[in-house]
Amino acid sequence: MPGPRRSADDHADLTSPFGGPYEEPEGYGAEPEPERQEPPEAPEPEPAPEPALELPHRVLKSLLGAWALSACSAAETRAVEDHLTECAPCAEEALRLRDAVGLLHAERDLDLDPLLRSRVLENCLGRRPARIPVPAWATPYDAETARLDALLRDIGESEWHAPVRLRWFEGERAVNRKTTVAGVIGHLLAVDGLVAASLGLDDPLGKGIGELAPAERTETYWKTAHLPPTRAIREPWREQSHTLIRTVSFAGRGVADLTVTYGDFALPLQDSLLERAFECWRHAEDIANAVAYPYDPPSGSHLHGMIDLAARLLPAALADRRRTGLAGPPRELVTAGAPGRSVHLEIEGAGGGHWYIALDSPAALGSPDHTVAQVAMDGVEFCQLIAGQVPPQDAAAGQDGDREAIRDVLFAAASLSRM
Repeated sequence: MPGPRRSADDHADLTSPFGGPYEEPEGYGAEPEPERQEPPEAPEPEPAPEPALELPHRVLKSLLGAWALSACSAAETRAVEDHLTECAPCAEEALRLRDAVGLLHAERDLDLDPLLRSRVLENCLGRRPARIPVPAWATPYDAETARLDALLRDIGESEWHAPVRLRWFEGERAVNRKTTVAGVIGHLLAVDGLVAASLGLDDPLGKGIGELAPAERTETYWKTAHLPPTRAIREPWREQSHTLIRTVSFAGRGVADLTVTYGDFALPLQDSLLERAFECWRHAEDIANAVAYPYDPPSGSHLHGMIDLAARLLPAALADRRRTGLAGPPRELVTAGAPGRSVHLEIEGAGGGHWYIALDSPAALGSPDHTVAQVAMDGVEFCQLIAGQVPPQDAAAGQDGDREAIRDVLFAAASLSRM
């Protein structure tokens, strides 16, 4: 039997299995050598900054536009910004240019601030007045046609055929007429032709039509068109509105009193363009509702002018209803220059104010000293009433005083509407 084995730690007496002394393999039991680490690479030196440019003031000022557009080199940008800390006029100009860069965008929808256009024009005209300015009484028409044109640019081809229902008020009842978005623009084109004809411009209905009321002109235009109106109607309508604005701007002051005949009534040109601005806004809202598009009311000053025109027309409208037996008879005999009874019309909100509507004579002026009733309404709601889009019996008006007088005024307001 073999003898006992020695411990593995007793290396001295171990022998090799091949008969010689046992030798440990090289490196056996030695500590492992640490891995050799390469020395870290030295960081690349940063490029030396470009030397600052020394530019004269006139060159730095000429670079402001490129700086606002972020089109300058790094050295030019540094030179311009260093200069802006020292030169107040250039800093102010740079701020204006940066604000202007924000306006350089493609045509977008009306979700933008509706007053943006007027603010830009006001700022531009304040810096450099127009050689031939648009008369103040024509600016509501200019603004509303521009707003409607922006809406039309933003809708698709199929939406030009979306159904639209035009509504107005006749006698004691509401009436309506179905058409399309393109048909509404044809309606505006045909009725604006009355203003164009009064200025000696081309009538879209052609020559020899005669003096037709707005509804008759529209029906004639729709019937004589070779095809139902399409988006192609936008171009002649917009060109006509531009031509009207240019013409009244070059014509001078006397043109404001030129008479525009609407068949059974007439208005001075300045009131006629205000009335056309009102119709443009109301029909633009008809279109916006048909295509689910957001649309805001006019600015406060323009809305005030439209309400003021309606308030001035109310006594005559009330007299017309009285002649046909649709309103109560006058209760006071009004002599020349003497005020009769009046209704206090209080319009709230943007464009609001106070008007006194004469009840007993279209030639009399309303007076706060002879008020028999008061009516309070929101400005936009009052405009819906005079457009025939809210029945007078449903108008949410605050009322106090003579009920018959209030009813007569509300129904007379609705009778101002037409197609």
